[in-house]
Amino acid sequence: MHLPGFIHSLTTASLRALPALLALLALLTLPASAQVAAPISSAAYPGMLTLQVDATDLDHRIFRVKETIPVRPGPLTLYYPRWLPGNHAPTGRITELAGLKFSANGQPVAWRRDPLDVHAFALDVPAGASLLEIEFQRLSPLNREGGRVVMTPDLLNLQWNSVLLYPAGYADSRINITPILRLPEGWKLGTALRAVAPAAANSGAAVEFEPVSVETLIDSPVFAGKHLERIDLDPDAAAAGCAPVFLNMVADVPGELLATPEQLAAHRALVTPADRLFSARHFAHYDFLLALSDQLGWIGLEHQQSSENGRPPGYFTEWAKSSAGRSLLAHEYAHSWHGKFRRPADLWTPNTNTPMQGSLLWMYEGQTEFWGDVLAARTGLVPQADMRENFALIAAGLEAKTGRVWRNLQDTTNQNVMAGSARGDWSDWQRERGDYYREMVMVWLEADMLIRDASANVRSLDNFARAFFGPVPGRRDADIAPLTYTFEDVVAALNGVQPRDWARFLRERLDTNQPGAPLQGLARAGWRLAWREEPSAYAKGFAVQRRFEDFAWSLGIEVGREGMLSSVRWGSPAFTAGLSPAAQLIAVDGRSYKAERLKTAITAAKVGKAPIQLLVKDGDVYKTVAIDYHGGLRYPTLERIEGSEDRLAQVLAARP
Repeated sequence: MHLPGFIHSLTTASLRALPALLALLALLTLPASAQVAAPISSAAYPGMLTLQVDATDLDHRIFRVKETIPVRPGPLTLYYPRWLPGNHAPTGRITELAGLKFSANGQPVAWRRDPLDVHAFALDVPAGASLLEIEFQRLSPLNREGGRVVMTPDLLNLQWNSVLLYPAGYADSRINITPILRLPEGWKLGTALRAVAPAAANSGAAVEFEPVSVETLIDSPVFAGKHLERIDLDPDAAAAGCAPVFLNMVADVPGELLATPEQLAAHRALVTPADRLFSARHFAHYDFLLALSDQLGWIGLEHQQSSENGRPPGYFTEWAKSSAGRSLLAHEYAHSWHGKFRRPADLWTPNTNTPMQGSLLWMYEGQTEFWGDVLAARTGLVPQADMRENFALIAAGLEAKTGRVWRNLQDTTNQNVMAGSARGDWSDWQRERGDYYREMVMVWLEADMLIRDASANVRSLDNFARAFFGPVPGRRDADIAPLTYTFEDVVAALNGVQPRDWARFLRERLDTNQPGAPLQGLARAGWRLAWREEPSAYAKGFAVQRRFEDFAWSLGIEVGREGMLSSVRWGSPAFTAGLSPAAQLIAVDGRSYKAERLKTAITAAKVGKAPIQLLVKDGDVYKTVAIDYHGGLRYPTLERIEGSEDRLAQVLAARP
């Protein structure tokens, strides 16, 4: 209400009570709670939490949760995880928690949510109570429009952070918890957690896992389903005294799990090159979790002793068609060393409700992307020729990033906090979080070339990986506690391999706003970006998996389902003609849209002067757009620089 008008309307009698009314009004206008970070104790939380999750309600896609927490009488704040490791952002979906009830000594306990920190719940534990009982449901998305699908009639992906409340004021690593999971009858599971009774883990009964810290629990997701196969990727690990590595594959249908011996050999081959690169295994065991599904939501997420990986059906059955996407497992595996074991200091937090900062994501994700690509090529998961075509796509995409003239690469590390995984409609101009992955692949390739040049090819970035991510004196490999690093640590480690002004090298590439992609590393490796009229097999496979027709390098558009423009490149011929991603492509030169018809029109325009005529629908409005483009079909590739040494082949070659 408008306060002066309210006072004027008061009677004389009311004015006598005005001081009290104003005091009351002041109280009512104060926030109900202040967002003050709770101090975090170094002590262990007293007692053992238990967490029971029933994942059998496949019809409604509901996880039903019961949790117990040892408590003492008095005020208590519980957190629902918000800042999720690997997401680098406050992505905990609190809106999917429902039906929340607390009780102690058989009586309900009232709760209230902090209005400024909606992931925090405050309650008063009654006198005489020593155990708090909690019940709620996690309501999973039913389709992609509602969020990432994590439960289907045939498989599920349980991330424990989505079904957990934990006490504030303690480090996640200092809160111990016993997780229990009930799956549908006959289902099998894969996880880095270890069952108390291993034989029961795939029996359909409730599975009790060994107690772990909340930190480890959140870092140990579950893939489960009707159809699951578990493959030992390193059968000789025990004899060699090494931590074992397993591949847990789950699929919509059993036929998708029929991997050939050659395909499994390519996955087994991933273990040895990683050992050679990093010279240590910083885990007690490792479990790849791989879902081959078009029903479960896509994912690629790192953990210390496992990783969540999602690929579409056909991963094995259509192996020969394309290797696009097969570097995912190598990327997530490399994250066990980089991102989980070695972690940027401002991305490490004592619990998942302490804000993270991503200033070093260009290192965390960018160098991991480089090693993921390199390892995928060295193992044969992605043939070397295909990896070159992947580098061509990266280089071309970076060249098209017009937004680099106003937004530097360093600033893109804030993107996760700004928008999570959301992609802008004008991502070339806005820039996006993917930029610090892909651009740093080129930067780290350049660093590798510079080290090789200065050391007469004796040293390379491999030496940096071994020094930075390898064995730590006085520390067991199985110790999974993170070891943090700073920008200065990265620079010092690079100088330890090959002295140079590495701080300047990195800052110039991170902080400047110059047009043009940093492709000097490609040139030093003996290759340059070039163009062809037909996409490579790798590029075709990438487009098929992402479900778009690729005209990005000619007209500047990608065409998705039903002719929808899934992207329009900023400044491209299509952009200049007035197209945006809001449009739907209806017809080409007066005939209904088909991809081949548009390709024919682009090719024909090379020898003519008439513009290409497109009929598009934007909302309820139809309009004809003339695109004055005559450059023909263009797709990126790499070509050799005459007279140079092919050092890219040296980077990607398998190590003896």
